[in-house]
Amino acid sequence: MNGINMWNLVRTWGLLAAGTAIYAFGLQYFILPNLLMEGGVTGVAILLNYALAIPVSLSTLAINLPLFLLGWRQLGRGAMVYTLGGVILLSLFLWLMENLVQLGWLVPFQTEQDFILVVLYAGVTLGIGLGLVFRAGGTTGGVDIIARIVHRLRGWSMGQIILTLDVVILGISLLFIPKEKVLYTLVTVFIASKVIDFIQEGAYAAKAFTIICHNPEKLAQDITKELERGVTLMPAVGAYSGDNRTVIYCVVSRFEIRKLKSLVRLHDRRAFIVINDVHDVSEKAFGTNNKVLYFFHRFKKRSAASGSSLRRDLPPAGA
Repeated sequence: MNGINMWNLVRTWGLLAAGTAIYAFGLQYFILPNLLMEGGVTGVAILLNYALAIPVSLSTLAINLPLFLLGWRQLGRGAMVYTLGGVILLSLFLWLMENLVQLGWLVPFQTEQDFILVVLYAGVTLGIGLGLVFRAGGTTGGVDIIARIVHRLRGWSMGQIILTLDVVILGISLLFIPKEKVLYTLVTVFIASKVIDFIQEGAYAAKAFTIICHNPEKLAQDITKELERGVTLMPAVGAYSGDNRTVIYCVVSRFEIRKLKSLVRLHDRRAFIVINDVHDVSEKAFGTNNKVLYFFHRFKKRSAASGSSLRRDLPPAGA
């Protein structure tokens, strides 16, 4: 195993461990002490905890293992390795959090006055945890396995299967917790889903411009010069006219959108522009310091321009 593969393996399992640890913390610190719910097998485990006082760590592992064995037979080993890791790590961290609570080293956040705080922080915490797990290519087991099996056998949508099972579990929870807590749970799930998308798609969002205009080569040169961005020229054919055209493709930061649009309109007021969201750009220029780099380049250009004009106004040396 070379160094790159080893690093990828360490990174994957590190994300799985971090994600399941954060998710377990969110359950023990926010969800359980405030009688909230969760979807999937975790929700069933929480219901068993509310009804029979069975530890969530134990019931999560007990329910997931049969599902894992079924998934191993139906989906194959390759699809289940990281799922098994997620299930075991989640049960381990849940057990650890339960013991920390019993020892008094972790005091859960419980309130009846400002429940919005619980909902917000629970959603963010669970979303971060699950987002890291999904980004590593794993799951926490449960209904994900059922959904994948039913999708393979019946062709049903995985999203609809998971949604149906979650609705059933939340409906059953009405027998054990007040309906207000179920409604708060829905808000938590919504917030968690948005945080999961944010982590899955990347913290940095750029914009991709697709431009059809006259003299695209000249515009591409101007973009490269003014914005210092790479530009791709792609041949295209109009379906209606049959004309051969050249399409410009360029990815810029959100701070450069207005500048690029102005540059295109200045070049060709009738240009056709399509702007798409781009997530998780891997180019180094689109890192977290992109805003700093952008303003640095603008400042550098302005300084150079003002310096050259000043030099033109100065008398020659020795005059």
